[in-house]
Amino acid sequence: MTNEERKHIMAAQASRLKVSKVGAVTQVEFVDRNILDESNIQQIGEELAAVVDEVPTPMIMIRFGNVQHLSSAALGALITINNRVKGKEGKLRLAEIDPQIREVFKITKLDQIFQIFDDADEAMSSFD
Repeated sequence: MTNEERKHIMAAQASRLKVSKVGAVTQVEFVDRNILDESNIQQIGEELAAVVDEVPTPMIMIRFGNVQHLSSAALGALITINNRVKGKEGKLRLAEIDPQIREVFKITKLDQIFQIFDDADEAMSSFD
């Protein structure tokens, strides 16, 4: 599937993400409070992949401020996106993760894979 076809399909579905640019950094926020449904997670993964593929060296901050629940499949999608960003010599930062979800990152040792920040400002300054 080409990027153009992917964009067309995504435009037909309601986006699961809010994406904005702040300088060279792409900020991504989740629309859903609960990221549990398999089809939504697949769509989120595809939308994030499209964000990563937009630029040669992506700098992406994902904000979790709105998210209350995250499934293991969603964590898997984040790992895939992290690998994709690293493959392009980019940087990925996570911010504003709910304490209960943050605990899951600790238990699964994903806090050692991802750079996680308490707030968006900290995450933004880490790109310098």
